[in-house]
Order: sequence, then C-alpha cells, then structure tokens
Amino acid sequence: MDIIKVKNKQHKDDAFYVRRVVFVDEQQVPLEIEIDEFDDTAIHFVGYEKNQPVAAARLRFVHGFGKLERISVTKEHRGRSFGKQIIESMEEVIRDYAFDKAKLNAQTHAEAFYESLGYVTISEPFMDAGIPHVTMVKKL
Repeated sequence: MDIIKVKNKQHKDDAFYVRRVVFVDEQQVPLEIEIDEFDDTAIHFVGYEKNQPVAAARLRFVHGFGKLERISVTKEHRGRSFGKQIIESMEEVIRDYAFDKAKLNAQTHAEAFYESLGYVTISEPFMDAGIPHVTMVKKL
C-alpha cells in the first residue's frame, strides 16, 4: 500500500471516500458526525492499493498528543496490515512535529489490534456515534 500525506483535493476526496464507505455506509455513522469541523485543519492520510483508495485517517495535535482519528480500511482490504501501516505513518509525522505521545479513541472491537501496536487503554468504555470506544495512548 502507498500512503500519502494529503496535499491536494483529489487525495482528500479519496480519504473522505474511504471514511464514508467504512463509517457511514458500513457502520451507519451519520455523515454529519463523520465529517466535522476538525477536517479543515487536520493532517489527512490516504492509502492506495493499485491506485485505489483503501485506507484513510487524520491526525490532529491536541493537549500535547498527536491524536490519531478516523482510522479506516475498507472491508475487503482488512487483515493485510494496512491499518498498521497507516498508523506507523501517522506516528512518524507525530515525531516529525516533535511530539512523543500518541492518543486515539478506539472502537472496543479493535482494542486488541491497537494493543498489539503498543497502545494502552486509559479509559472505561464510552459511546461515540453509537459505538463503544476506549481511549488509548502510546509513548513514541
């Protein structure tokens, strides 16, 4: 998979396409919740397999953390380490910005996946967009 830090409209549209497929179509998150006010200032990532967008995520810097958000891989491309690859790309950018901590809100079904990448759960489960989540952190 080729991962691009979004710098143009086409790449951003491709990232939003993946997010729409995964979160809105598959998980039934309302579009007005999925696309929010933070999208204008976040750093976006999109992953391509054979020139097709298959993964996406965004990164913001909040309270001393690089905050990984909207991490998504299309259903037919899961299980091929694409999620791990995009997270590693985001962590590299966090370090490039001289931050040494990452944070994310994981859907609880994906908690073990994030644990395998070194993230530690620091919250009780909570609901976000009707889906149970936990907050997780990692020292980079």
